[in-house]
Amino acid sequence: MSIDKHKIEAAIKDLIIAIGEDPDREGLIETPARVANMYEELFSGMERNPKQYLKTFDEPNNDNDIVFVKDIPLHSMCEHHLLPFVGKAHVAYVPKNNKIIGLSKLSRIVNCFAKRLQVQERLTSEIADFISDNLETYGTAVIIEAEHLCMTMRGAKVYGSKTQTSKFTGIFRADVDKRLEVISFLLSKSS
Repeated sequence: MSIDKHKIEAAIKDLIIAIGEDPDREGLIETPARVANMYEELFSGMERNPKQYLKTFDEPNNDNDIVFVKDIPLHSMCEHHLLPFVGKAHVAYVPKNNKIIGLSKLSRIVNCFAKRLQVQERLTSEIADFISDNLETYGTAVIIEAEHLCMTMRGAKVYGSKTQTSKFTGIFRADVDKRLEVISFLLSKSS
């Protein structure tokens, strides 16, 4: 399914009218087209297949070593209120059979799933499950912390609150020491 920018423009024009504004006012004339272009970018993950980022490399003697990428920036759109949530993802995996993936590919996978209508809980699981199911790993850990504008701008108005979600698979679920090692990486200060 592809994004229909003409329907988005028509809907935004109707929205502008519905809130009591004039869509032909100088500052609003181009707004429907700008919003359609923005939505095409924000929801680009719907048309991308994260499998395109799965090229692996052989790295001898890497079994049981943790690969951890911290502070991957992400933004997504809450499917309940169509407002953004913004934060960071932390992704770890233990390679199996000496197969590793390029580090930048992990951030591309995160953002492929984030650029869809989402809830943070599902986003966390989708990333962890995708990596576990498609890479040769002994286990995967994904931790996401994000601020939800649907909580800060409206409703409860809890400014600055962060939501944290995590999913651990394989060795990270079974081995407490491995899980604690990932958490210690997360808590460590960057120099």
